[in-house]
Amino acid sequence: MSVFRSPQNPIIEPKDVKPSRSDFEVIGVFNAGVARFEDKVILLLRVAERPICAHPDMVLAGVYDVAQGDIVLKEFSKNEPENDFSDPRLIIRPTETYLTSISHLRLARSADGINFDIEDTPAIGPANDIESFGIEDPRISLIDGTYYVTYVAVCPSGVTSCLASTKDFKSFQRHGVIFCPENKDVVLFPESAFGGTRKYYALHRPVSPLFKRQDIWIAESPDLICWGNHRPLLAPDEDCWDQVKVGGSAVPFKIAQGWLEIYHGVGHDNRYCLGAVILDASQPWKVIARAEKPIFEPQDDYETSGFFGNVVFTCGLLYEQEKLKIYYGAADTVICYAELPVQDVFESLNLAGSA
Repeated sequence: MSVFRSPQNPIIEPKDVKPSRSDFEVIGVFNAGVARFEDKVILLLRVAERPICAHPDMVLAGVYDVAQGDIVLKEFSKNEPENDFSDPRLIIRPTETYLTSISHLRLARSADGINFDIEDTPAIGPANDIESFGIEDPRISLIDGTYYVTYVAVCPSGVTSCLASTKDFKSFQRHGVIFCPENKDVVLFPESAFGGTRKYYALHRPVSPLFKRQDIWIAESPDLICWGNHRPLLAPDEDCWDQVKVGGSAVPFKIAQGWLEIYHGVGHDNRYCLGAVILDASQPWKVIARAEKPIFEPQDDYETSGFFGNVVFTCGLLYEQEKLKIYYGAADTVICYAELPVQDVFESLNLAGSA
């Protein structure tokens, strides 16, 4: 697989992003939704911040408080045995869990796709109880002239998936929760009609704690708000690289053979890699082909080391000039850019044709 990584990688780092408030520091900028708008590449960045803590034996967590209309800080002692800090992303207590960072979505624009101007303030930030632990991992789908943004909302009640929309990337309308806990990796197909019927499809990833399943499902909707006819689509493959879990990543796009979906998978080695699958053009719940090996995997230092290492994770790409232009989060820390010829993906799928 001939992957080209930009020599300017990482193209966006935490130091490039202004904190949303003076007592916060940006520790990660990653997992960006991607779109083209007015001849520019738009990234909707996930910006992870944590409160600055001067006390070496304390950890602070930021939580959005609806009553105060702002993020408040909670303190946790490293010296209390009931506080578990073994996962750098979490503060685990006997009856509750908090996040060590809180995320919002920030806009960035670029004429060349590499050098980005990043806005100083959040485009979409926590605003209600469902988003009290932050909002994460946006995907952008252009449907009938409107850009729809799915994103993950985290709170003590669980992980939900929400929907927002915009026509200009200046103002966003929230549409609320569309998939209840525990569910994430929601990706909307950028089309509003299938088989001559007005209908929308989405990939989503419910979690089954009892059976320890993390599979990709597909659902349909008449209005993008109410979703039903849920059915399993793609499961981890014990004989391949993605034995533990799989989830939708980039927005699927149309090629001659159907819909090409770039998804993420995790193996027993806890490495996050990208895979590829072809779905039927008019019946996207049917899998046509699936690559047996990753099309993109952690390799360079900025992918193998960071806040959470051995991760390449995309929430969006551009399909242009027969290439996949992939914007991806590396090690849950930075944004990077890579290109992959679509013909290489076809070969990994054992498809001889072209787009």
